[in-house]
Amino acid sequence: MARTVTREMTVAQLLMQALHRRGTRRVYGVPGGGSSLDLIAAAEALGMRFVLTRTENAGVMMAAADADITGAPGAVLTTKGPGLAQAMNGLAHAALDRAPVVCITDGFSEVLAAYVTHQVFDQEGMSRPVVKDYSRLERDDPAAEIERLIDLACAPCRGPVHIELTGVAAKRSAMPADPVPVQDPPMPSLEAARDLLARARRPVVIAGLEARAAPGDVVALVEGLGCPVLTTYKAKGVVPEAHPARVGLFTGGSAEAPTVDQADLIVLVGMDPVELILQPWRYDVPVLDIAETRHVPHYTELAAGVYGPLTQSLQALCPRDRVSNRASDWDPAEIRDLAQRMRAAIGFPDGPSVTPQSIVEMAARHMGEARVTVDAGAHMLSATGFWPAEQPNDLQISNGLASMAFALPAAIATGLADPSRRVIAFTGDGGLKMCVGELATAVQYAVPVTVIVFNDGALTMIDLKQQQRGLKSAGVRWPRTDFAAVARGFGCAAWRVETVEAYEAALQEAATTPGPSLIDVVLDPGGYAAQLKAMRG
Repeated sequence: MARTVTREMTVAQLLMQALHRRGTRRVYGVPGGGSSLDLIAAAEALGMRFVLTRTENAGVMMAAADADITGAPGAVLTTKGPGLAQAMNGLAHAALDRAPVVCITDGFSEVLAAYVTHQVFDQEGMSRPVVKDYSRLERDDPAAEIERLIDLACAPCRGPVHIELTGVAAKRSAMPADPVPVQDPPMPSLEAARDLLARARRPVVIAGLEARAAPGDVVALVEGLGCPVLTTYKAKGVVPEAHPARVGLFTGGSAEAPTVDQADLIVLVGMDPVELILQPWRYDVPVLDIAETRHVPHYTELAAGVYGPLTQSLQALCPRDRVSNRASDWDPAEIRDLAQRMRAAIGFPDGPSVTPQSIVEMAARHMGEARVTVDAGAHMLSATGFWPAEQPNDLQISNGLASMAFALPAAIATGLADPSRRVIAFTGDGGLKMCVGELATAVQYAVPVTVIVFNDGALTMIDLKQQQRGLKSAGVRWPRTDFAAVARGFGCAAWRVETVEAYEAALQEAATTPGPSLIDVVLDPGGYAAQLKAMRG
């Protein structure tokens, strides 16, 4: 008797299969008792790993970091009600930091919702302001709807989508047809861009988060123009640290002004306005925008724009017969001097005490092969300014949202995605307190992460702003926590240090310690004010 082969799967299986086909290998989150159990079973059957996080916010942060490292959509699941509510900060991060994340929550049955109020609220209404789309997968063709949602999450500007599942997770549906190959979009007009580049004698390139997808092409453009390049926080590593054209960071502050003030053309490559701080655009020279999509609103009036896949656009603009460093008035020694001046402007005075700058530079000497994740706070200025990133995503940060409680979850996901490289999480004491339970996640999954805590006993960035306004100190400082003791309670190797010598010894031990570790560095926040003025003023 011939065997009948069914081409039906449950909706949960369809969803996990679609993610698996796109390269997703881990699902993060905190499950409830509904559809999330079907999803975990479907994922495990495909060889995908479910990573149990301690909070839903951290789960979304992990999914977003995983997407950055792997290029595949991130996946996270939560229970209904408080699960989604806890995940909202992470979804806002995925939205503003352009991470393709599929968030799947247990849902409320419309029948029950008619007379049950326990945990019930409008989950679609809560997520709609930050997600690109929402669905309950209740249409006739859930497979097609799943593909549409994942495509949308991965399309510029990348971001999260929200799927709410009730009993439909176990419903059987037809398998999807083979996907239709995606055609490359037509090449945009390059005439105006080529004209601007041909006439520029002192161009400056500013690379942003989208440039992570085309680092070689960005370097080719910079070398062809013979000009200096600055990167945003998210684009650190697109141009390697030691490249002679690299000057430093572009934040919208004052430290980059000595370079950009000399430009006769500013070339934005993959820079998303969401990356810049809230400062007026201070330059009045023409701006050429090369990006995946046109961003509206923008900080400045654009002289010309080239929109589409960056590799396609940059390779079309890079031929040496159209872009040549023979037209550049920049001298390599001049660019090198600008880089040294920027480094000095954002640095700390030399001395015997441990400083935020020395914390980062010493970590680089002992663990220079590591990737790093950086939390929001005053320490981020030194971490982003002095960590030597050589490749895209060697440094990850929540920049568009600038959320605290990012560094530890992101480091865990990064270590799971690529366990061949250690990950350092640079975090302030405030940020770590918001997600300290994720140390248990790092221990459970034996992630090769070293958490380095800048323990200065305050919300230092806010403390500085309070001081700048001449206000009395209130509500921004606290007693210093012994994070080493806390970490040991979770099963981490940990050290508490207050001197350069003790910190160096701890780094040496952490570098050879398998699994997670933590170094609690007690430091004086003095010196942050000048650095903040240089990078944010």
